[in-house]
Amino acid sequence: MTSAPTLVGFAILIALLAIRVPVGFAMATAGMCGFAMVVGFDPALSMVGQVAFNSLTAYEFSIIPMFILMGVFAARGNLSLELFRASQAWLGRFKGGLAYSTLVASAGFAAINGSSLATASTMTRVAMPEMEREGYDGGLSAGVIAAGGTLGIMIPPSAVFALYGFITQQDIASLFIAGILPGLLGLLLYSATVFLTGLVSPSKMPGTVRTSWGYKFATLRQIWAIALLFVLVIGGIYGGVFTVTEAAGIGAFGAWVIGFLRGKLGLRETMECLAEALHMSAAIFTIVIGALIFGYFLTVTGTTAGLISWLANQPVGPYGVLASILLGYLILGALMDELAITLLTLPIVFPVVQSLGFDPIWFGVIFVMTVTLGVNTPPIGMNVFVINQIARHVELGRIYRSVMPFILADLVRLGLLIAFPSIALVLVNGL
Repeated sequence: MTSAPTLVGFAILIALLAIRVPVGFAMATAGMCGFAMVVGFDPALSMVGQVAFNSLTAYEFSIIPMFILMGVFAARGNLSLELFRASQAWLGRFKGGLAYSTLVASAGFAAINGSSLATASTMTRVAMPEMEREGYDGGLSAGVIAAGGTLGIMIPPSAVFALYGFITQQDIASLFIAGILPGLLGLLLYSATVFLTGLVSPSKMPGTVRTSWGYKFATLRQIWAIALLFVLVIGGIYGGVFTVTEAAGIGAFGAWVIGFLRGKLGLRETMECLAEALHMSAAIFTIVIGALIFGYFLTVTGTTAGLISWLANQPVGPYGVLASILLGYLILGALMDELAITLLTLPIVFPVVQSLGFDPIWFGVIFVMTVTLGVNTPPIGMNVFVINQIARHVELGRIYRSVMPFILADLVRLGLLIAFPSIALVLVNGL
């Protein structure tokens, strides 16, 4: 299963990651060097060029930049702010109401952008100042936002679900709908965590914010745009009006039209949004290309086939193998980006999961949720880093400590999904 090129490739990858080389470049460099050791330098260069070209021109991958663009347009059009205001108006009367409002707004915003980082960065700008103004602890505020950001991957549309569907040849629409109940379960467990935090440390969430009934209903009238976008994208997919890839483009255009009609997206603002989406997409595609190059290296060295055989023959039963796989994902999630993990490991793991008889849609849900845990887990925790970059007055360690109760809630949710697969499959089977 192992060979000298395999060991060298992994050594290069670990060394580059240790000195903080971006994960996409680290995987591409390690993969090219390892591939060159096996088949030669010229074929390795040719492989790198071919992988980059195929990735950047693949029609199915266009879903990623389109969903990113939709989220950027929606954020610039103040849709996230309106959703937070509505949540605040209805939930602010409860102790911890602003924390609940942030979670609900994160779930709603996730439904129109599908990105944990975009949700976390947007809600940090929208909700963090409001929570701290009302006397909420800064660490708790950041922890709530970090947890809410993970809902962006579970609640459709989700770029990681789409990527999982492309790699495993599963129906993306079914994956989207399978993520709805687990996403809502996550929202419920996060809310329970906030409630328990209020009981244990009441000083971290002082007071309530009360509003009139007239204001409450006025805020509901302001969130029509989010409802329209969600129905347009998700309804169009399940109604068979257009494909998932087409839905991403239509959603991005719809978000722009709404922002334009509101006077928020003129020519200058539109160009700024396009530049921001391009920057985010370039970062993601760098990871995609790097992971694919490293995947070719693992294949040519026989590592992929060896790992599949080794995992499938472990004498611990199907759920023992599944537990080993999920434990590995929890560790990887703390060290690498979820897109890199998806591209790097699924070609190895998915055949094993199929051979063990697990439902591929159900595994997709628990896979996405498991790797999502890493966006809040040290030493990397991309959501935490994004929040810290915006709210620099809240120390990184403080955010990590505050998000730990929410990680425990996620582990409870993972256990429930494993014990009761119907949580993920009931809506899919009902279609």
